[in-house]
Amino acid sequence: MARVVAHLGRPETPQETADRKAEFSSRYRSSKTFRNLIAAMLVTIAVVLVVVAAVPRGEPTPQPAPDVPALAADLEAERGRPVLSPSLGDGWRVNQATTEGVGGTEAWTMVYVRSGESGFLRLAQGFDADEAWVGQVLDGTRSSETTEIDGITWNVYRPANPSGTGNIDYALATPAGPDYVLVYGDAAPETAALAAASVTAQIEQLREVP
Repeated sequence: MARVVAHLGRPETPQETADRKAEFSSRYRSSKTFRNLIAAMLVTIAVVLVVVAAVPRGEPTPQPAPDVPALAADLEAERGRPVLSPSLGDGWRVNQATTEGVGGTEAWTMVYVRSGESGFLRLAQGFDADEAWVGQVLDGTRSSETTEIDGITWNVYRPANPSGTGNIDYALATPAGPDYVLVYGDAAPETAALAAASVTAQIEQLREVP
C-alpha cells in the first residue's frame, strides 16, 4: 500500500518515494562524513596533547662558564708570551672568552658581567697591536685623558656615541710590550679601574717581553 504523505494529502508516487529515499541517503552520508571529520580532529588534538605532555619541562641546563685560566695557559704556550687572566673577585661571571679579530688584529677577549648589576665589561689583549687597534675597536674615539692605576698609565676613552660602539661608553687602554690591553664596556669607571688593576702583574710581565 502506498504511503500517504501529509502535505500532499495523497499517496506518493513511485518517483516521489525514490526521490525521498535518495535525499535521506544523501543527508545520512553527509552527516556521517561530518561526524567522521570531527572524530578525526579529536584524535589529532589528543595526539598533540600527548606529545606536549611528554616534552620535558623545567629550565634549560645552563652552559658552564669558560675556564679563563686554562684557555689563557693554552694561548701562552701558543704565543710564547704572557696572556691576560683577570681575577675580578666574587660576584663576577665570565660569559665569553675567545680570540677574535678586529681590523686584522687578533685579540684575546673576555666578557664579564656582575651579578645583580646591569652592564658588561670586556678585557682584551690585542696581539702585536698598537693604539690604532684601539681606535678601530672604539670606532675612532680618541683618548681624552690619562689615569694611573697601580703604577700603570692608562689612556681614557669616552665614546660620544655609545650606540655606534656596541654600547661602550668608557674604556681604558695601555701598551703592554708587543701587545695592547683594552678594558671597555658600559660599566662605571670605578669598575673598569678594578678590572684594569686585576691584570697589572701580567701587563708588567708583557712589558719585559723582548
